[in-house]
Amino acid sequence: MLKLAVCEEERRGNDVMTWWDGDGAARVLARCDDAVVLERACSARSLVDLSRTERDDDAVRIACSVLNRLHSHNAIQRPAVVPLRAWFEPLTVSSWPDGTLLHLSAATAKDLLSEPLMDEVVLHGDIHHGNILHFGERGWLAIDPKGLFGDRAFDYANLLCNPSHGIAVDRFSRRVAILVDAAGIDRRRLLRWTLAWSGLSALWMIEDGLSPETRLCIAALAATELQLFSSTGLSAWRQSRAP
Repeated sequence: MLKLAVCEEERRGNDVMTWWDGDGAARVLARCDDAVVLERACSARSLVDLSRTERDDDAVRIACSVLNRLHSHNAIQRPAVVPLRAWFEPLTVSSWPDGTLLHLSAATAKDLLSEPLMDEVVLHGDIHHGNILHFGERGWLAIDPKGLFGDRAFDYANLLCNPSHGIAVDRFSRRVAILVDAAGIDRRRLLRWTLAWSGLSALWMIEDGLSPETRLCIAALAATELQLFSSTGLSAWRQSRAP
């Protein structure tokens, strides 16, 4: 499978794929400048299909196991990657009205990024059900990383926003419990990164003219679990978003 990088973000992703060397990610078979040849996924199996056929628990655990492998990779000469502090700047450098979800997301991101460093690893940065494919005997492997660096708990947050609005919202609490157990991460820390990431993702979707509804719902659920948003407030917020 040929992949040609057309921007700096994709070049960075190619660097990270090369560095992972097939450990939890598709193997880079050849590389020349901005082009890489990746091993080809050889199965029609899909994590999206698993989630949509009442096997969402399995899909979440599989995705978690892939991330665990990526985070455990510790080869020398780490590639140039973007720190989470820089990644979150679109959210954290702006001012948002007090009490809004974007305000809560930005404040949470600032707090997380100012805390002592912990569990810092090279991050995929965009792991979701469509970025993990099945490679036959090699199993489930990741593709298309963003190439970030920071707290590994961040990388699990995007799983909670996918693969569809209904699954993400209806199974939020169940999925949080699975991720905490399978990844060995602190529940509150996962929820905080989920609130921060959902806000940033919602902001980007708004800028791109896309609906941020799923991200905002996940942010509201995370904020409620963190007791930053009351259950009454959550109900009122949902009613205000209803068509």
